[in-house]
Amino acid sequence: MAYSYTLTEEQELLLQSLREWYAQNLDEQKIKGYYEAEGVAEDVQKSYVDAGFGMIGLPESVGGTEADKLTQILVVEELGRLAGAMLPMAGNILAVHDITEFGNEAQIKMVMEYYKEHGKPPFSLAFSEPGAGSDNMNMSAVVTTDANGKMTLSGQKTWVSGGAKSDYSLVIAKDDDPSRSNNKMSWWLIPMDREGVQFQPLEKIGNKISQFGDLFLDNVVVTEDDLIGERGKGFLQLMKNFEFERLVTVAMVVGEAQAALEDAAKYSLQRHTFEKPIASYQLIMEKLTDMEIAVWNSRNMLYECAWRMDNGLDIRLQSSLLKRYGAMACHKVADEAVQIFAGLGFTTETRVGRIMLDLRGLRIGAGTDEIMVYIAGRMIPKKYANA
Repeated sequence: MAYSYTLTEEQELLLQSLREWYAQNLDEQKIKGYYEAEGVAEDVQKSYVDAGFGMIGLPESVGGTEADKLTQILVVEELGRLAGAMLPMAGNILAVHDITEFGNEAQIKMVMEYYKEHGKPPFSLAFSEPGAGSDNMNMSAVVTTDANGKMTLSGQKTWVSGGAKSDYSLVIAKDDDPSRSNNKMSWWLIPMDREGVQFQPLEKIGNKISQFGDLFLDNVVVTEDDLIGERGKGFLQLMKNFEFERLVTVAMVVGEAQAALEDAAKYSLQRHTFEKPIASYQLIMEKLTDMEIAVWNSRNMLYECAWRMDNGLDIRLQSSLLKRYGAMACHKVADEAVQIFAGLGFTTETRVGRIMLDLRGLRIGAGTDEIMVYIAGRMIPKKYANA
């Protein structure tokens, strides 16, 4: 099966509708304000859902619009390009999809009603821990059951995005035994006002449009009504959609990198030194050339991965290569954009500095540069062993 893609007429119209929605609802001044406030206005997020963009990829049974992976990726990328920002709406669909796939009827109803009313899911994701990021088996959060059948959750989660502004948190914890050898984990949807739950914000240097922090869980009582999915299958649930999460993350990265590239290219024509635009200097030409190549390569890898998913092909290797290359290459694009703007790029008068910091963070989120090497590096020898 040969890889190829051409945007359909429906996809082109969808992207044009997204551009029109953006022009009506957002601008650079608003985006700056959202970074300062560490959150996007609820009416804007609701408008995004009402316009249908926040429902793309969700099942028709919950009012969603089923779409292939490439279409979903195109929307995320274009939103990042338009805003030059890490808007939370781009990733909200992943969290909501987890509930529609693994939640029961009552949980799905609650989440979807909230999502449609507020434009965002009612929960944050609490998966990582100070000692367990990529190393999930080192997780120490645990749900224990006493002799009377009472279940309590204890542990600490970190890098919990939006935790201070969410009514619930979706927590993964080990069942009964926190030891490394125990691979039985479960998901729990915990109200943030439940006794024993405490959230402590952390100050980020980038991606400040979304607050994150530490979630402390001290003997929090949980019940079967809080359980999302099957008991003991939480790790499998976590891994099932992780590859698509990498694609969504890189789509954000490519979109923001494209914004930085466009801004830098335009500025190179406007900025004059020694009576000619800096675009005429070979060093600037070289930077723009390499930036164009990096975005082009990242986008092609991204679209191929989406195409492979849509055709039922394995992307474990490809998605890790994509995340490794795309995150690093696009961060370099933003860094070079700052260099082209020079001193102006190091101020808040332009968006390229903001983009650079956002993209630096996404070399860590959804799997670090280094863990992608670990994943891909184990698979590449096997790929060629019998070639």
